[in-house]
Amino acid sequence: MSKVIVITGLADGMGRYVAEMLAAKGYSIAGFDVDEKGIDSLKKELKKISNADVKHHLVALDITNRKGIIKFRDEVLKKYEKIDVVLSNVGIGFFGPFEEVDLEKALKCLEINIIGAMSIFQAFIPHMRKNREGKLIAMSSIVGQVPFPFESIYTASKFGIEGWIYALKYELDPFGIKFAIIAPAQVSTSFAAKIHKLPPKDSEYLERVKRFIAKDNEMIKDAPTPEFAAKKIVKVIEKKNPKLFNQIEFQSVVFYWLNKLSPRWFRDFLVLTIMDIRKK
Repeated sequence: MSKVIVITGLADGMGRYVAEMLAAKGYSIAGFDVDEKGIDSLKKELKKISNADVKHHLVALDITNRKGIIKFRDEVLKKYEKIDVVLSNVGIGFFGPFEEVDLEKALKCLEINIIGAMSIFQAFIPHMRKNREGKLIAMSSIVGQVPFPFESIYTASKFGIEGWIYALKYELDPFGIKFAIIAPAQVSTSFAAKIHKLPPKDSEYLERVKRFIAKDNEMIKDAPTPEFAAKKIVKVIEKKNPKLFNQIEFQSVVFYWLNKLSPRWFRDFLVLTIMDIRKK
């Protein structure tokens, strides 16, 4: 039987490209997404590019539906008996000055980005622990280590993901389970455009937010494509012993090392200057 890869958030973007690339290599894909139309079209696409003996299992499901995740887990294990990799790819962005943030909406972001990843991993950990093997891969972001202003909620969710993975690794290392975090800086998708919203006209943050959005949009033009990012993710999935922390593109590598090696004042200066939000 081909290796089985579980992927959440695979109806569009990087997740979809990863699923298609792996299916073309002969892997079986099991996954879900809240986008029902995207799931339906992906089913047809995977059927076209897969070998006749390779079976996929795709369903429409919300990552916050924990009972649904357990049902999905049971269906997948019944169908395949053995799972090799779980890739947690579901995530939403969140943008705005923290003072003006709707905390109920922020809670939803944290639930999807952190608890969602925890839910899918927790569902499959018992299976991997018993088998003494398996790979758990979580999508993070450069903001998981390099915080960005006006993205404080999203930043908190990615710091949360990375802290949780580092702690979880200690718990599961004795059972042969491998871990990887993938942390791109930016990918040229509509992800940022969907969350960019200007504060009210009387907001003290308005002008700086305008400059931030303009700079972010400018940077996205030169960002890697989802296909490029997906190829990098597939390489991590296929590695027998992947690195714990993995980056997609040169920009994130530079940011990461500057963040590690530079004094605090220089890191602050760099972020504020790059994003054009120093006080004027």
